[in-house]
Formats: sequence, C-alpha cells, structure tokens
Amino acid sequence: MLKHLLIIYRLFLKELITLFRDKIMFFFIIYSFSVAIYIGAAESSTELNNAPIAFVDEDKSTLSQRVIDSFYKPRFMTPKLISYDEIDRGMDAGIYTFVVIIPSGFEKNILKDDSVEVQLNIDATRMTQAGIGAGYISAIITQEVNTFFHKTTPASPINLVTSYKYNPNLNSSWFGSINEVISNIMMFSILLAGASLMREKEHGTIEHLLVMPINAADIMLSKILSTALVIIAGVIFSLFIVVEMFLKVPIAGSLTLFLFSSFLLLFSTTSMGIFMATITKSMPQFGMIFILIVLPLLMLSGGITPYESMPEILQYVMYLSPTTHFMEVAQAILFRGAGLEIILKNLVAIFFIGLFFFIFALLTFKKSLELKN
Repeated sequence: MLKHLLIIYRLFLKELITLFRDKIMFFFIIYSFSVAIYIGAAESSTELNNAPIAFVDEDKSTLSQRVIDSFYKPRFMTPKLISYDEIDRGMDAGIYTFVVIIPSGFEKNILKDDSVEVQLNIDATRMTQAGIGAGYISAIITQEVNTFFHKTTPASPINLVTSYKYNPNLNSSWFGSINEVISNIMMFSILLAGASLMREKEHGTIEHLLVMPINAADIMLSKILSTALVIIAGVIFSLFIVVEMFLKVPIAGSLTLFLFSSFLLLFSTTSMGIFMATITKSMPQFGMIFILIVLPLLMLSGGITPYESMPEILQYVMYLSPTTHFMEVAQAILFRGAGLEIILKNLVAIFFIGLFFFIFALLTFKKSLELKN
C-alpha cells in the first residue's frame, strides 16, 4: 500500500512538472481563471445599457418632447430625431435598435381621452436588448404621460411588496462571475486530465510507464489528483481575487464546503476526461469529442437554462450527470449560503456517479494498456 502511495506521489509530481512546462496550457489556465472570469462578468451583461434609440416626432408637442427627453443614459443612448423616411435605412444599417413613432395629434388625443397608438420598431436581431427594451420603453412613456397630466392609477386593495433575495440589485455580474467559475471547473477538469493522457500516448511515454511496476490505477489517480490540485488552486484565486476583490461579489456560503464539493465533482469529470482520451487516438479526435460532450454538459446542467425549464426526458438524462448536481450545490452554497444538510443528497449523488465513472474509466484504461502489452 505504501509503495503504491509513493508511486502515485511521484507520478503526481511528474504531472505537475509537465503541466508547468507546457507554457501555452499554463497561460490558458491562468487567463481562464482570472481575466476571462472578469470579462464574462463585467462585460457580458444582460442588462439594458446604452441601447441606441431614435424618435419620429410627428406631433412636435410639449408632451412628445417630454417623452423623448425621458430617455437618457445609462439605459439608452441620447435619442436621435429622425424623419419617417430614415427608419428603414437606419435599422437596416444597425444604427438604431429602437425607433419610436409618435403620431400627430398625440397630446391632443390624450387630452380628449381618446386612444392613441405609438408605434415601436425593434431590431430583434439584438435579442437581449429587444426583449428587455420593449418593457422599459412602454413603462417610461406611460409614466411620463401620467405625470404630465397628473394621472394616477386606481387604488388597488392589494399592496404587493417585492423583495429580491440573494441579488437585491439584480446585478448580472453576480451571477455571471460565479457561473464562469463553475463552468471552468467542469470544463478544465475534463480537458486537463484527458490532454495529459493524450500527451503521454502521442509522445510514447505511456510505453515507458508500462515497463515499470506501475498499474493503471496509479496512473489514473496521479492524473486525477494533479488536475484537482491545479483547478482547486485556480478556483481559490478566482473567488478571492477576481470575484470578491475586483468584482465586489459577496460569497454567501462556506468556501470550504464549496471546495469539498468541487473535489467530489473533479473525481467524476477527470475520470470522464481519461475515458475520452483512452478511446481516442489523437489530440484532434479528443478535441472533437471534448466539444461534443462538454458543450451539452455546460448548457444542460442548469447554469444557462433552468433545470425545470428543460423537456422532461432531458431532465431524467441530465439527472445522471454529476455536473447537474454540482450546479445545484454550487449555486446553493455560493448564492444562498446553504449548509451541508441542504446539499447532502446532491453530494451523495455526485460521489456515487463519480465512483461509477472512475471504475468504468479504469477498466477501459486497463484494457487499453493490456492491448499494448
């Protein structure tokens, strides 16, 4: 037993040294756990920000000018006044996302309590801004008209008090930064473990290991542990330096519990990476399988699309994936401050799914080594 632990330790050191000598991969890891997380959180916002808008003011009244003046930064860019003939040309060129047409007699008809139609043209190729912006524009125009004529909505017997928990300011960078960290854990664990084995196969060093008193489990465990150490170090750096220090995102739960949960996931995903590298013959093949497996895992694990919104058959399929359980665990800990008693069921599921993947990958890897002999 002690002999095998010593072998695993030495192979573990070899894996780390090999990774550190691969400057491109090492730089890619550092970039992904630092700059990429900051960019993904700070720049890829789903909030309405500086949306280009134009108005066709056919009324030219005090009210129409007041409506136009109510659109300003940071939600919208300074509105442009254009003619009716410029609408198609401006939207075809992508200059305006929204064009509002205020009809003639706008103020006059409202004074008479007649219905008025205000036309809103939207460039729907900009999906995020289009969906959110329509609601903003409708609310702003209604508010300005009611304020101008001192109108109030009828009193309602229901007083709805809205409270946003876990993200009171609805700041998308809070969700984006944490989700980037979670995605990196899942993606890099598969990539690093699989690429490590593929590098051994392509350089022929796997044959060197076979002539030594080393078994398949020793090789697999060394790759799993080295990959886990690198990723855990990257996660710690991301959460403390990038997420908390630079992005000012508060971490609600226990980081120790989150790191333990991450290690359980790594046991599963690194085994998946080793299995993928075992059944492929070259790095390009591994890259293709990596894309075909990782992208669905990232999209269907509940980080991008809510788990409950998926088709029922997909829910059953993804329930067999450790990434689905880990996404629930990570969001519960980091967003809602959940304790062990809440996530225990998911942790048990991650462990047993990981154990299955490890045994399956080990048997496949052992068989491939026997074929080489």
